Amino acid sequence: MQQTLLLATLDGLAHASVLFMVAVGLSLIFGIMRILNVAHGSFYALGAYSAVTLGLWLAGPDGGIWTYPALLFAAIAVGVTLGPLIERFLLRRIYGKEHALQLLLTFGIFMILEDVQKMMFGVEPQFNDAPLAMLGMVEVGGIYYTAYQLFVLPLSAIVVMLALTFYFNKTRQGKLIATVIEDYEVARVLGINAKRVYTITFMLGTVLAALGGALASPTTSLVPGIGADSIVISFAIVASAGLGHFQGTAVTAVIVGLVQALCVHLLPPLSSVAPYLVMTAILLVKPYGLFGKPQVRRI
Repeated sequence: MQQTLLLATLDGLAHASVLFMVAVGLSLIFGIMRILNVAHGSFYALGAYSAVTLGLWLAGPDGGIWTYPALLFAAIAVGVTLGPLIERFLLRRIYGKEHALQLLLTFGIFMILEDVQKMMFGVEPQFNDAPLAMLGMVEVGGIYYTAYQLFVLPLSAIVVMLALTFYFNKTRQGKLIATVIEDYEVARVLGINAKRVYTITFMLGTVLAALGGALASPTTSLVPGIGADSIVISFAIVASAGLGHFQGTAVTAVIVGLVQALCVHLLPPLSSVAPYLVMTAILLVKPYGLFGKPQVRRI
């Protein structure tokens, strides 16, 4: 029983690391741009497929080590390519509009990107476990666990969290973004290019979603529909944390990851609904999320 709990804990932390990177991008986009981005899951899927494709292309007698840079490069390529294009030509037209219109537009983008994904990568399952296999296994409490999931995934999530904290608290660009969050009109009067801030924000959120997919790709087979699965659970995490509160997203991702892993090992029938049970329990007690607060709306 102790080993089962240990295994569930390790699985939960590894899973929470990926969930955090996807959900924090979603939270960032909503917190700054006030856009409910349903298409976020497609960036996760494209990041995963791109990482597998690039990793397999680089694999060879002396190319195995390049599978690790491929994970990062694939995420950056997806975010830098798609993020600015979608923000500039589509999302910029609906800023300040009703959330229903935002949902319809981003859902349309999601459907288009799902078809693009199938056209580019096909519908057959794809898998590249080279990054996982290269690091091997380590013994923890009498069980053997992959070093990739034990070290790489949690450390990547920690680095992302520290980098975001530093960016928003210490850099000029981060402080400009904070100003736009507080008051868009005042930011424009002060000479801040708010449109440029929105473009950078959406690109950053896209990179984070793609990075989550890229880092998760060595641990699972990629099939059509993974984007939809990721966006649903990401919404549950962001809603539980409080919309726009990206620091709290880390805590909520750990809670959801651990609960889901425990259900997988101890109560399998509940594993698929565990994240939503957590969300429901949290929102019944704190309607604005664990870290959310009521906000005054300008009308």
